[in-house]
Amino acid sequence: MFVSGNKFAGANTAILVGLDFGNNGHHDSLQELSQLASSAALTVLAVVEGKRARPDPTTYVGSGKLSEIERIVLQVEPGVVIFNHELSPAQQRNLSVHLQCNVVDRTSLILDIFAQRAKSHEGKLQVELAQLEHLSTRLVRGWTHLERQKGGIGLRGPGETQLETDRRLIRKRVRFLKEKLEALQRQRNVQRKARQRKDILAVSIVGYTNAGKSTLFNELTRSKTYAADQLFATLDTTTRKLFLGVNQSTVISDTVGFIRELPHTLVAAFRATLEETVQADILLHVIDASNPNREEQIIEVNKILKEIGADTVPQILIFNKIDLIDLTKSGKSCMRDEYGRIFQIRLSAKTGDGIELVRQALLEAILSHSEAINKKNLAIDPLGDRNFAHNFIEQTE
Repeated sequence: MFVSGNKFAGANTAILVGLDFGNNGHHDSLQELSQLASSAALTVLAVVEGKRARPDPTTYVGSGKLSEIERIVLQVEPGVVIFNHELSPAQQRNLSVHLQCNVVDRTSLILDIFAQRAKSHEGKLQVELAQLEHLSTRLVRGWTHLERQKGGIGLRGPGETQLETDRRLIRKRVRFLKEKLEALQRQRNVQRKARQRKDILAVSIVGYTNAGKSTLFNELTRSKTYAADQLFATLDTTTRKLFLGVNQSTVISDTVGFIRELPHTLVAAFRATLEETVQADILLHVIDASNPNREEQIIEVNKILKEIGADTVPQILIFNKIDLIDLTKSGKSCMRDEYGRIFQIRLSAKTGDGIELVRQALLEAILSHSEAINKKNLAIDPLGDRNFAHNFIEQTE
C-alpha cells in the first residue's frame, strides 16, 4: 500500500484499489490504472492492494479491506476512489454509502477520459452513447438523478417514479444518439464505396494505446494531429491521403488506441469509427517495443480486432520506439514472409529511423493491390489489356 500526504486533497485526487485474484498481469494492470488516472488529470494519493480468491458480492473487497480503505479515505480525503475492476451497480452503491465519497470503476474512468478527449461531433456522440448505456445499468434508488433540460408538470406519467423517469429519458436519448450515429455511418459508407470504386488502397493504423500511432501517422503524412505520451491521446479517427511516389491513391487512418478490458459499451459506440479498420486493405499494427508487456498488448489488440471483425485484415507489425531500447539486442530492421512481403518493421517514429521501410512496405502493398484489381478486371473482361499490371509496375519502378 502506498499513501502520500494529504496536501493535494480535493476533487482532482484519487485513491486506487486493485485486488489480485491470482491472475497474471495484476501489477501491470494496476500500473495502467495509475496512468489512466494521470490521463484524467487526477493526482493519486494512495494505492491499496489486496489478495482474494473471489470478489465479495456486497462490497467487492470484503469487510477487512473496506475498513482499511475507509481509514485511508478519512486520512487523505480524496475526490474519488477508483477500483481497477468492474463493479456491479449494487457494489458501487454500497461502497459509496460506506466510504461517504464518490466511487467509480475502471470502466467509468475510461469513459470519463473519452468524454474529456473527444473533439469531433461524432466522437462526442459516441462517448455520450457509451456513457448513457453504462449509466442505464446503474440507475438504482439512492443515486442522484439526471439533470434535465425541462421539468415540472407533464414530465412524468401517472404514478411514474423518479427512477422510471430517468430510465425513460435515457432510453429516449440513446435512441436519438443511435439514429445520429447511423446517419454518420451511412455517410462514411458512401465515402468508403467511392474510394473502393477508384481502387484506392485503405490503410489503418491500430495498436495499444500510447504505442506511438499518431506520431507514426504524422511522420508518414506530414500532418500535425495531436500526439502525446499519455493514454488515449487520440480518440477521433483522422484520415489523410498518403503520397508514395506512385500513380495510385492511398488513404491512411489514425484510430483510437486499444487497452485491456476496454469497455464493451465503448467498443459498440465506436463501431462506426472502427469500421474504417474493418474495411481497411492493410493494418499497420504499432507496438511499443520498449514495453516489457508488448506480447500481452499484441494479444489484447488482436482480441479486439477479432471482436469488431477485423482479424482477417492483413497486418504489418511495426515495433516502434526502438530509440528507447538497447539496439545491440534488436533484430533486423525488417522481416519478410515466404512470399517476400515485409510483415515486420522496427522503427522510431519519433526520430524517423525506419520510416522509409514503412513507405517501402506500403508501396509494395499498393503494387500488389493493383495487380489483384487488374486480375479481377481481366477475369470480368477477358479482352482487356493483359499486360496492364506488368506495364504499371514497370512505369513505377
